Amino acid sequence: MCELYCKQDTLALRRKHIGPSCKIFFAADPLKIVRAQQQYMFDEKGEQYLDCINNVAHEVVKAALKQMELLNTNSRFLHDNLVEYAKRISATLPEKLSVCYFTNSGSEANDLALRLARQFRGHQDVITLDHAYHGHLTSLIEISPYKFRKGKDVKKEFVHVAPIPDTYRGKYREDHPDPASAYADEVKKIIEEAHKNGRKIAAFIAESMQSCGGQIIPPAGYFQKVAEYVRGAGGVFIADEVQVGFGRVGKHFWSFQMHGKDFVPDIVTMGKPMGNGHPVACVVTTKEIAEAFSSSGMEYFNTYGGNPVSSAIALAVLDIIENEDLQGNATRVGSYLTELLNKQKAKHTLIGDIRGVGLFIGIDLVKDHQKRTPATAEAQHVIYKMKEKRVLLSADGPHRNVLKIKPPMCFTEEDAKFLVDQLDGILTALEEATGAKTESEAVSGNTTSRTKVPKDAHSESLGEGTQDQKENPSQKRNGLCTDKHSLLSKRLKT
Repeated sequence: MCELYCKQDTLALRRKHIGPSCKIFFAADPLKIVRAQQQYMFDEKGEQYLDCINNVAHEVVKAALKQMELLNTNSRFLHDNLVEYAKRISATLPEKLSVCYFTNSGSEANDLALRLARQFRGHQDVITLDHAYHGHLTSLIEISPYKFRKGKDVKKEFVHVAPIPDTYRGKYREDHPDPASAYADEVKKIIEEAHKNGRKIAAFIAESMQSCGGQIIPPAGYFQKVAEYVRGAGGVFIADEVQVGFGRVGKHFWSFQMHGKDFVPDIVTMGKPMGNGHPVACVVTTKEIAEAFSSSGMEYFNTYGGNPVSSAIALAVLDIIENEDLQGNATRVGSYLTELLNKQKAKHTLIGDIRGVGLFIGIDLVKDHQKRTPATAEAQHVIYKMKEKRVLLSADGPHRNVLKIKPPMCFTEEDAKFLVDQLDGILTALEEATGAKTESEAVSGNTTSRTKVPKDAHSESLGEGTQDQKENPSQKRNGLCTDKHSLLSKRLKT
């Protein structure tokens, strides 16, 4: 469709009618995106941006159109699309995970997972990871330190917060002889303390790789030990795959599978990439937990969860992942990108750590290599400068100093090279401007590297600053129309 308003008018209407807590990317200089095709996004002027942020938007148009022309209805009616999807998604999971519940979003899926866990044995308490985020519903804000630590809400008595299993910046680091056991023992202590206070654990919930926490990959063996302690307390293990599932890690379809065949969650939640932009999500669990949930006598009913159109779209996403070998692409391109970034780490003193798997990568920026002081302002400066180079990145983590790379799964090696070349140039300029130490000093363990961000750097956290006031208010409606063919192009962004 054609644009209805010029950028300034769109911004003004957003300020007037959209809740002020609904932040936007690059708030100091926001982008107006009018169309997209595969890994590229285009603004109202036709400028092309390489998308390394947006793991949800896309179109799987043909499947949606075909089904919408026939039927979209309440999921209480029998329909083949629903059961076909349940069969196919179950086939990607360990055998015991075979019962599906369909919802409209990852938040709904995580909320339902909590209900399942609490009904299972009648327990209420939840163990979550520090700086975790699991959704926007009230029940999920309560278990998301990423949110409740920022607001006026206090931690509820039924919520217990375990340390992030971060071996770079956390309590137990890479030099610890057994960080997995050390971090798991923190969960064990929480359980023991809860029991002393007469409380009972319903669930431990964690993203299989923590995104908002700063692209954290848990140490091998951590989930197995945590699951043992939690199940011993009568609780269940919920693996949140809303952001990191559907082949993003490359070698496995689900991120929790990186931890070995001996680790199987009790409940898995999925969302964003499942419909690849379309609102559809799912909870998969065991027959035992599903039967306990049913025994409560309360019917689970979701009018649109798993409706024929949503199911058709979700099936098309599975087809594309398989037919275009996007899982293999995530492995190949992710390995290449990580290799390029590690070369940059050896070159730039600002890069403290490169971590990730497949097309899920974090770049931890630091002011001081020995102290690992977070380079927060520098990270914000970098994402704005990358935007000027037509590359879209974001920054997150407890200190908002970790550059997050979660591109569409159709990302190519050429895209990876372009991304890294732009980053190299920006870091070089930033280090020259701040007098940061050179390559030889950056790789030496005998010196301490410090940087000071230049005065013109953007110091705001992503989406939390003031919005741009500079655009010409006299700009008129430009009448730019998106290209219909491009809009219909398949753009898979899991």
